[in-house]
Amino acid sequence: LLLAVEDPWDHLGSGGATLNALLVAAEHLSARAGCTVVSSDVLREARILILHMGRDFSFDDCGRAFTCLPVEEPNAPAEALVCNLDSLLETMTHRLCVGSPPGVWVCSTDMLLTVPSEPGIDWDGFQGVRVIAVPGSQAYARNHGVYLADEQGLVHDIVYKGTEAQIRQCAGPDGTVPLVCGVVFFSSDAAEQLLATHVIPPLDACTYMGLDSGAPPIQLSLFFDMVLCMAAGVTEEGFVKGGSDASVRGARSVLWAALRAFPLSMACISEASYDYLSSSASDHIRSLTLLPTSASHLHFCPTAHAHVDQPWLLEEGSSVTNCLLEGAVRLAAGSVIQHCHLQGPLEIGPGCLISGLTSDCSAALQGCPLRDVVLQGHQVRLHDLPCRVFTLTGRLDDWQSPLEEATYLNVPWAEFFQRTGIRREGDLWHTEVAGSSRRLLTARLFPVLHPRRALGLQDVLWLLAPTVPGEQLARWRAAWRMSWQELLPCLDKAAQLGARRALFFLQGQRKVRRVLLGRQDSSLLPLACSAVHEGYHQAVLGTLDEVASGSGEAGIAARALACVAEVLGCMARGEGGLRSGPAANREWAAAFRRLESGDIAGGVRLLAAERLKWMSSPALLVRAARHYEGAEQILVRQAVMSSCRFVSVAQTELPPLGHWVQVTCPARLDLSG
Repeated sequence: LLLAVEDPWDHLGSGGATLNALLVAAEHLSARAGCTVVSSDVLREARILILHMGRDFSFDDCGRAFTCLPVEEPNAPAEALVCNLDSLLETMTHRLCVGSPPGVWVCSTDMLLTVPSEPGIDWDGFQGVRVIAVPGSQAYARNHGVYLADEQGLVHDIVYKGTEAQIRQCAGPDGTVPLVCGVVFFSSDAAEQLLATHVIPPLDACTYMGLDSGAPPIQLSLFFDMVLCMAAGVTEEGFVKGGSDASVRGARSVLWAALRAFPLSMACISEASYDYLSSSASDHIRSLTLLPTSASHLHFCPTAHAHVDQPWLLEEGSSVTNCLLEGAVRLAAGSVIQHCHLQGPLEIGPGCLISGLTSDCSAALQGCPLRDVVLQGHQVRLHDLPCRVFTLTGRLDDWQSPLEEATYLNVPWAEFFQRTGIRREGDLWHTEVAGSSRRLLTARLFPVLHPRRALGLQDVLWLLAPTVPGEQLARWRAAWRMSWQELLPCLDKAAQLGARRALFFLQGQRKVRRVLLGRQDSSLLPLACSAVHEGYHQAVLGTLDEVASGSGEAGIAARALACVAEVLGCMARGEGGLRSGPAANREWAAAFRRLESGDIAGGVRLLAAERLKWMSSPALLVRAARHYEGAEQILVRQAVMSSCRFVSVAQTELPPLGHWVQVTCPARLDLSG
């Protein structure tokens, strides 16, 4: 059972979102069990995983969960981009959850989590609730949460951004501290008690039922409003009074009564690592360019799902994911390019994160030195109007810092104003906007629409180094601009994912050419499966036709036709009969004759024309695949027979009787079919 559950309110908090998701899951399981009302009994043997999508993310319009990682999985049945959600699903399903009893796992998606294949969690006699921790440095813990636990693993407190003394108290013998990593497990008994609170005010406001009943909204944290009440060192008075307002204090009182009886234990996994996806560009670039630890199931690649014409121009320590880089594109160490189609000559210096740019942006980038910047193209929808907006910030910029302390494009605001002629009042903020609200997050920097001309990448790049300041400033002022805070709710995530998918298969078509024409030992079946599943099979079939007809070599053409057969087989989706079978239908005879005569291009064209008549059902697709394999065999036979060119026969004397003779000759070995 797979559910996508929307929070009933904005800013519900991880605790409220957990309770709402648990209710929805229990409701569906109850319906499946034939119940007419929500029954907590369905949780007794259930194994549930709740993944929280989290808040918006500055460096990926689709959020931290869908942040793409520089990873390829050659053994996967289908070729696809690997995002953080994929990694966490693998970690939870095949590592952390193994051996656990029935219950509810809750996991954040705002971090990169690495766990060894055998985490060594002891589940014998387990009761209550268990939190997962990873060891970290005391310096890192100053801006994070840590558990205070005893030698038996019982949690006494959760310390968030504590003092040096508080953090030191949590440290183990090796000096490391157990970091909160966003993963918690509720036994089925604890999950039942938590579910029971959804009908008790004010916790009913956390659920969609509360919304439909008119309850006022409430915001609750999973760890500090739910899990903390079970910590051994926390008192009821201190816990309840710690609520931010009366409704939260009321919710904490209910949660204390429901959950306090359950022991809270901790499992700290020694070889695990945790990397929070923060709003720091430097941290994000580092996460995408550093190799994971040996315990990780991920294997980072400098170029993942990318076609690069001149790979030697990519320095070691750079990262390219889901890109098509044509011509001379030079990328310095410590820089990342994702989801871009760029045409050289281009030079991107160190410390850059470039994302979401299309080929029409290349002209604006040529001759524009980029260094320590974050440059992104966004799919935006304003009511029913789709448009593309570009944002440009510095690697060292902070969205939230007050104006007097902050930078833009890595320089103080005063220097930026002097360089560009932009005014803080009127241009970036209205005069009535208070000084404390004047931050990069609220600055109306980014052009969205212009009354007289189309906007492009050049309309933000000029902010780096104005060449004609007066003219560029006037054009910028004439545009309707938005701040990042205003753009966030307008981001079109569906369009963004669609653009990434289209680019993935565009570079995939280049991969097809590269593998076939380069005779590379790489299977194209996973890509074929993905293309069929995502509806890009016609584009892949067209590319295979082009390679087969244009290669001029029987061996390459044969492999291309075999790949066409694989695509057709995938399109049948396991139906239509066996792939092996006859391949001599007279409808295909004309194409076969062309191939037999040596006219590969003509034969491929006739095959493609005939193929169109066999696409309407799984049975026809399988039969068409058989005929493509028959066509492949014709070309394989011709390729094998071409070895005759390298074999000469001449008159010679027989060797003496009993004399050992060793010869070499061409051989054929069929590994498919």
